[in-house]
Amino acid sequence: MIESIAALRDVYGDATGRSLKKQIDHIDRHCARFVALSPFVVIASGDGRGALDASPRGGAPGFARVADAHTLLIPDSPGNNRLDTVTNIIAAGSVGLLFMIPGVDETLRVNGRARLNNDAAMLATFADEKRTPKLVIEVTVIDAYLHCAKAFMRSKLWSAASRIERNALPTMGEMLSDQTGMPGAPETQAEMRARYAADL
Repeated sequence: MIESIAALRDVYGDATGRSLKKQIDHIDRHCARFVALSPFVVIASGDGRGALDASPRGGAPGFARVADAHTLLIPDSPGNNRLDTVTNIIAAGSVGLLFMIPGVDETLRVNGRARLNNDAAMLATFADEKRTPKLVIEVTVIDAYLHCAKAFMRSKLWSAASRIERNALPTMGEMLSDQTGMPGAPETQAEMRARYAADL
């Protein structure tokens, strides 16, 4: 088992050159353009005691915004009210972000301090025809860097040939029914889509 940084580096060697130099402490024009084109971000967070979480957030491209070179704003859209991410932000105040753009194999990674902003004027700037978010996750950037394309190239994630038909898995309702043992007929995919429609 590898149990020390020294042993780890014996296996992998040191990072060098571009992989180190690409890390910056702000959002430059390339990072800003990436965020503007991204409809999807994964937010990683922890509670400060070792429990971790990674949660997806999505919207129209540009749903997350660059407020300035050191600040990102992510509206918190309706979910299941578990509140894992926002609870962790209150507890520990740090997040890691992974922005993705469909069809682009590179990703944007941002790490920073986070807080929850519920200022009415701020929230109003994120209102759309359906809703105003209850809060905005405000991230103060500590570091940002473009991540290489290798994982997406290996996985062929955006390739039409890699697409898996939804019926390769049971419906979400069937899987949850098996996992929870809740009584009643499992929700169908059509029923789920109809239920979600108001919150999309």
